[in-house]
Amino acid sequence: MTIIFAPFIEISPADFKWATEVTYLGYVCGTLAAPLPPIFQPEVAAQAIVWAAHHRRREICVGFSSQRAIWTNKFIPGLLDHYLARIGYRGQQANEPVKPNRPDNLWTSVPGDFSAHGRFDRQARPYRVQLWLNLHRGWVTLIGLGMAVFAFTAMLWLLGK
Repeated sequence: MTIIFAPFIEISPADFKWATEVTYLGYVCGTLAAPLPPIFQPEVAAQAIVWAAHHRRREICVGFSSQRAIWTNKFIPGLLDHYLARIGYRGQQANEPVKPNRPDNLWTSVPGDFSAHGRFDRQARPYRVQLWLNLHRGWVTLIGLGMAVFAFTAMLWLLGK
């Protein structure tokens, strides 16, 4: 999706309302927005952020889906654009309409205890194996090389019998 905004003084009230609803309030065309699966608990992202802040690596991909999107975009970007145009918009729509008097925190705080966990908590995964492998890739590589050497040695030993 591409959005082109006019200078602020030329934005109509309807455009401003739409941009506010989509950007700050989390709904599109009267329907609540939903993240595309897989959904992860906020602690998964927090773990990656803390790790990245204390290490020198330039990039860290948290999930396999982000890794897959990056590689697909490097080699066949048009394919990913077509896929997201067909699936992405529909996939980000929840099946629940926005309540007309729903409180929001755009202008003032909403009463109650709102934390990083929300309405997608039951669907969210608490752990990401790909992130663990990414954070410990030195050990993973060392163990993989050790297993390859062991398999190669065993193969030579079996062929020598």
